[in-house]
This record gives sequence, structure tokens and C-alpha cells, in this order.
Amino acid sequence: MLFELRNGKKTVGRKQSQRAVLEGKAQKIFLASDADARIRQEVEELCRTHSVPVVPVDTMESLGRACGIQVGAAVAALLKAQ
Repeated sequence: MLFELRNGKKTVGRKQSQRAVLEGKAQKIFLASDADARIRQEVEELCRTHSVPVVPVDTMESLGRACGIQVGAAVAALLKAQ
């Protein structure tokens, strides 16, 4: 599943990913299991409300790597094709 992030259009980070969900641009959200519990709960609730699927990822490090960045990422959004 993470290969979608490497090649697809995406946003990385909590705020940008939440904005994508709110604007109806997110196809799915990738959420690191080791992210802060408050962040996970907030993102999961938003996605549930907007019917956006959440894909769990083992670590922030692996999510960041899949997004092509040198640091960990708690949340990333795969954007819809436009």
C-alpha cells in the first residue's frame, strides 16, 4: 500500500492531510501507529466523519520514508486524481 504514496500525489503532515479531507481531496489517509494518541484519534474521527479510509502504518519512520522525506511523518494523505 505504501507504494501508492511514492508515486501518487500526496500531502504529508497532520494539518495538510486534515485540510485535504475537509476539502474532499483525500482518497485515503495513511496514519502511523506510533504517532501521538491524540493525533491518531483526531485524524481517525475526521476520516470517519468524511468517509475517508484510514490505512495504518507501523511507524512514523516508515511512513516518512514512503513519502520520500528524511524524517518521520504521523499522517499522509493520498490525493484524488483531478
